[in-house]
Amino acid sequence: MVYPPLVHYDTVVEYRRHFERRYCRGAIVTFDEIQVRFRKGHFDHCFFESVGEKDDTFSRRRAERIDWIKAALADPDAELRVGWDSRSRRPATDRRVVIVVRDYVVVIRLIGGRRAEFVTAFVAGDRTLRQIRTNPRWPQKNR
Repeated sequence: MVYPPLVHYDTVVEYRRHFERRYCRGAIVTFDEIQVRFRKGHFDHCFFESVGEKDDTFSRRRAERIDWIKAALADPDAELRVGWDSRSRRPATDRRVVIVVRDYVVVIRLIGGRRAEFVTAFVAGDRTLRQIRTNPRWPQKNR
């Protein structure tokens, strides 16, 4: 699958407006018919990186790939993994991790039926990718 070009804006406000226009006005449907909802507040978690204990540093590297979120969710050839629950320290079958373009990751949380909520998206380093890939593949029946 061909992914959209990187998006270049001068300000965080422009990226935020783009996110809200593209994602927060209705569900994005995955290749396997899951409706994914986005909230305006997801912007901060997705496009800011943690320095210390909170998400407080804007990541242009993440933001430039803003249009890849929709493309990744629609990609039937994406690598799908079961997510991780950091509190219980075990795989979380209500979270699906999508890996595309070698290292781009999108995470959604299933909330019942064919509905889900966006969690985050980021460019993953080698260590993070290795950790994600220790989790089981997403079940084929859900594909």
